[in-house]
Amino acid sequence: MDVMDHTSGSAAGSTSGPAVGSAVGAAASAFPPVLTTAMAAELLQVHVEYLRRMVREGRIPCHRFPGGREMRFLRDELLDWLRAQPGEDQSTSTGRPAD
Repeated sequence: MDVMDHTSGSAAGSTSGPAVGSAVGAAASAFPPVLTTAMAAELLQVHVEYLRRMVREGRIPCHRFPGGREMRFLRDELLDWLRAQPGEDQSTSTGRPAD
């Protein structure tokens, strides 16, 4: 079974810190607890092929069905992974003044 890619195709940089917990947390509640590859890419705002590459490189948590082709992601696990990523919050939606 193939998963249709309905992402925008644009890649986004990583964010972390409190803004991830508040801004992403609210938007993430619209996603179900178990995500397909396309849904996980949309949640993380990355291209689906970039997400697949991160899975191949073992950089992001992923669960595979027996046989190894189908991938699923746990929403809360992805959000925890995202919060743990190094870097500064560069989002403009947090209400902080720009530097």
